[in-house]
Amino acid sequence: MEYTKLGRSGLRVSRLCLGTMNFGVDTEEREAFRILDAALDAGIQFIDTANGYGGEKSGLTEEIIGRWFRQGGGRREKTVLATKVYGHMHDPLDGPNKEAGLSAYKVRRHLEGSLRRLGTDHVDLYIMHHIDRSVGWDELWGAFETAQHQGKIGYVGSSNFAGWDLAVAQGEAKARGQMGLVSEQHKYNLLCRLPELEVLPAAQGLGIGITVWAPLDAGLLGGNALRPEAGLRSVAQRERIAQVRGQLEAFSKLCAELGEREDTVALAWLLHQPAVTAPILGARTLDQFERSLRAVEVKLDADVLARLDEIFPGPGGEAPRAYAW
Repeated sequence: MEYTKLGRSGLRVSRLCLGTMNFGVDTEEREAFRILDAALDAGIQFIDTANGYGGEKSGLTEEIIGRWFRQGGGRREKTVLATKVYGHMHDPLDGPNKEAGLSAYKVRRHLEGSLRRLGTDHVDLYIMHHIDRSVGWDELWGAFETAQHQGKIGYVGSSNFAGWDLAVAQGEAKARGQMGLVSEQHKYNLLCRLPELEVLPAAQGLGIGITVWAPLDAGLLGGNALRPEAGLRSVAQRERIAQVRGQLEAFSKLCAELGEREDTVALAWLLHQPAVTAPILGARTLDQFERSLRAVEVKLDADVLARLDEIFPGPGGEAPRAYAW
């Protein structure tokens, strides 16, 4: 496994991050334990979760990870653990504050809930799951600073922020003498390259590492999208496949020439992007997880990267050069 620093922090994380959104939903607990153990065995110590994961029972995924930690063997100590705050936790005690969003009140209450479910006294990376522009940064940075001083969180991250949200957040943190954000979790893949316009350049300039959700675009880049035997799909999925079928066919042909699976090449491409710290692997089964490990070993040369750009063109570079003189 390869490792790199998370943004401008001194924290080293694996180049692949294990996502746990399926745990307790499509992946039962025993299989989740097998995947988590396999991740550590493979050198993946970066694990991402959220307080809202678990389907109808928000918090279930954190509870599963907490039970895995309680098996001992240094599992918690070996793990760089990230969880998130923003969503509605279906907690009647939240009262009028139950709606999705951010506030010092919510950060404190939901952090305490996450720590309890995870069975730990701290999380290494605490992530705002979404931007909440109705809450001021004085309030938010004050809440995060308190939690850091209490030893309950190590670093602060964001998810689904626009480029200008990252800039404002970092400016406010700097004015307070705080480190600010060290990571931004964002949707980015060969079929979704819009972040190259502003989010990725902003993150690089501000010292923020990018972790990637939906690296295979809900499986479209995994190869099965073109296989009718893969199972029934929703109307929206079938329409999306129809829209990009030509690109997917060209992609599959290129992968066949390389002798690699489509998902392997799609993940390897992300690892070749300078702004990316780690793609998040959302494996449902141990077999899926183990196949993903190959991505770290695959090196794509300049010719292959150019061909991928032809199949999946980006926005034309960074703003404003992508659309102005």
